[in-house]
Amino acid sequence: MEDRIALIATDASEIRGLISTLELCHHKADRWVTNIIEAIGVGKTGKGLGTRLPGQKHPTESVWQNACVALSAWAEGCPVTAAQLRIGSVSASELLSCLGERSPLKEWQVHRVIEKIRSVIHWPQPCDGPTAQYEWLLLGGDEYELRYRTRCAECYRDHEDFWGRTIRTTIHDTVNGEGAELSLGLAIDMLWPCHWRFVENLRIVLGAIGGRLHSDQPFAACGRNISPLPIRRRMEVVSNTVKVFCGSPGPDQEVDESVLAVLGKPIEVKRWLAVSLDKTIRLQLDPPAEVRAISALAGPDWLRQQASG
Repeated sequence: MEDRIALIATDASEIRGLISTLELCHHKADRWVTNIIEAIGVGKTGKGLGTRLPGQKHPTESVWQNACVALSAWAEGCPVTAAQLRIGSVSASELLSCLGERSPLKEWQVHRVIEKIRSVIHWPQPCDGPTAQYEWLLLGGDEYELRYRTRCAECYRDHEDFWGRTIRTTIHDTVNGEGAELSLGLAIDMLWPCHWRFVENLRIVLGAIGGRLHSDQPFAACGRNISPLPIRRRMEVVSNTVKVFCGSPGPDQEVDESVLAVLGKPIEVKRWLAVSLDKTIRLQLDPPAEVRAISALAGPDWLRQQASG
């Protein structure tokens, strides 16, 4: 009996781990939620980080790799060699044209973009390779802690002027429909290839490097501009459905009966996991005001003071 209780606890803990790593801005978030629902239904999971078979590759990874190839070709002075590549629905030549004429500053900034992408996709080097490392330009914490630098990182000291000009370059866009400003350095820091809007974000960053500082589209990163999320309505329906499963339905809300069928009988451990999933979804779709303020990426006070002065 004790062994069975321990096994149940382990299975529930693994499913809870799946829920805790859910990020709705991820390009595979919809599939991730489906995996969680299926895991709750059967009471165990074989999914999670590190469970993909060797050699398996998601089609989106080609987008990230092509972006690296195209930007590297531009940085080496041979953009024509990558002109025919496709980066999502956009040609490499179209994206590279955003950069305008070459300059030492632009080359330095493009190298930072390449490093950022490679540090996340672990291509062509392994994740622990020295050339696959990215040093934050303006962020000073890890990916789950928003803390800003107060000075140039040691590795950028030889090009401190380039670093300073990069973080002081301001992109003008919107956050939740309101006018906003974003440091180019922060935009590069938050250029996550796994984000559902990576290609458009990349276009905004390259445009800013090229001198186009007023963006027609808002830069979206994690909680910043979460409203246009393409799976928003689907996640709202999942949230409604999970509430019904847990016995607390809202009035006249759309429910997915197929999700209820997958979840099965609402036993206690399933309800606990379902409540956790619902809370995770709701907090990301409609974060508290303080989280929205942090996600807006307004930048450090000292940088804003310099800009206003």
